[in-house]
Amino acid sequence: MKHMKIDARTEHYLLMTRRHFFSRFGLGIGTAALATLLQENGYLAASFQGNAKTGLPDLPHFKPKAKRVIYLFQAGGPSQLDLFDSKPLLEKQRGQNLPESIRKGQRLTGMTAHQSSLPTAPSIYKFAQYGQSGAWLSELLPHTAGVADHLTFIKSMHTEQINHDPAITFSLTGFQLAGRPSFGSWVAYGLGSENRDLPAFIVMISVGRTGGDQPLYDRLWGAGFLPSSFQGVKFHNGTDPVLYLSNPPGIEKQVRRHFLDDLGELNRINAREFGDPEILSRIAQYEMAYRMQSSVPELTDLSKESEKTLERYGPDARKPGTFAFNCILARRLAERGVRFIQLFHRGWDQHGDLPRNIKIQCQDTDQPSAALILDLQDRGLLEDTLVIWGGEFGRTVYSQGKLTADNYGRDHHPRCFTIWLAGGGIKPGISFGGTDDFSYNITNDPVHVHDLNATLLHCLGIDHKKLIYKYQGRDFRLTDVHGDLVKEIL
Repeated sequence: MKHMKIDARTEHYLLMTRRHFFSRFGLGIGTAALATLLQENGYLAASFQGNAKTGLPDLPHFKPKAKRVIYLFQAGGPSQLDLFDSKPLLEKQRGQNLPESIRKGQRLTGMTAHQSSLPTAPSIYKFAQYGQSGAWLSELLPHTAGVADHLTFIKSMHTEQINHDPAITFSLTGFQLAGRPSFGSWVAYGLGSENRDLPAFIVMISVGRTGGDQPLYDRLWGAGFLPSSFQGVKFHNGTDPVLYLSNPPGIEKQVRRHFLDDLGELNRINAREFGDPEILSRIAQYEMAYRMQSSVPELTDLSKESEKTLERYGPDARKPGTFAFNCILARRLAERGVRFIQLFHRGWDQHGDLPRNIKIQCQDTDQPSAALILDLQDRGLLEDTLVIWGGEFGRTVYSQGKLTADNYGRDHHPRCFTIWLAGGGIKPGISFGGTDDFSYNITNDPVHVHDLNATLLHCLGIDHKKLIYKYQGRDFRLTDVHGDLVKEIL
């Protein structure tokens, strides 16, 4: 039997996929039509144009109050009972089992579901009212207390997830399972960046001195099914904040430029041939990395920051990788037009020894958080910068493990927790929502995660029902098919 010889060109066409075949021949797309397709899906609009002020052509939907976001995500679930939600009557309930009339058969985690009792654990920390707004705050937060009139506290947040990863995923993507775009990716896709030399979405992570057991996965700032150019860029600690950004030894800048030009031309040939929009995203990312070789070193050099500024952020301000250092970088990124700046601080998952650990955690975060608000205000940035402080859920009123006079732990509690907001589009100096005497159930003005995200997008001039991406035949959005504006805080 004779074997048929196939020349290279014929073999190439035989190996082409159906999508590639129709993109090149059957539909006759060509370069112009491909560009139209990319424009409709947001690839060309926000990834491939030279103009730094990119984004979807119909956004913002209305005049925004905020131009950018700084999200101070406190991973692990801060205890609202020990920080924000004062419950003085709880002292009379100390050690008593949580009443069934309060619990109402609600789900517990496996860590406390089999405890013989659920003893009520009042906070050992004192609360007081601060500012003209009279906001209640714990003695653990003296610096936050000093900026209370700039903040709006939402005490009636609630979520559907009781464990860390699905709860964080739900907070940041609107869905408990992995795979959907993160909040920052949606904003970058819709509004782009005002700085062509830095990504629209940047992420930084710090760990408290008590450690952080719960992992944070890169998909939490991933682009999901959006073009990959909209995913968050993670800054690392140390001398090389962005991995592989620096040229290898022996490679000069001009050599790298020639290399990228040639690589870009090869990628453009592939884009024309196969019609894969991700190829254009790849080109855009290579070009962004090249520009970041100049912009990132200048950004992370704090030598020109004044002594007054560094002192304002506290003793850790000069230590790369700390929450304080990252807060300064967040302000510098905001000054440079980065659209979405996400800080994660780990260490709030305090199932045991909470009084000791939360005190240390607040020492790491309280002063930098307040300093960021004051710094933004002094520079005229607070009025158009939206700042969010909060975690994925709250903590239980009952003690996990043994309750003593000065020690207790708290389990996860999705039914109610507290966050605070400040800046662009947010009405300052109010506390919104309320909980029962056990900080266990919401009594008025509940705010779901979808409601919060819809409201945050509104501050950016985005109608959450209209920021849509079609994928696998379905229209997706950050708030899924839910979300109501919390108009009272706008």
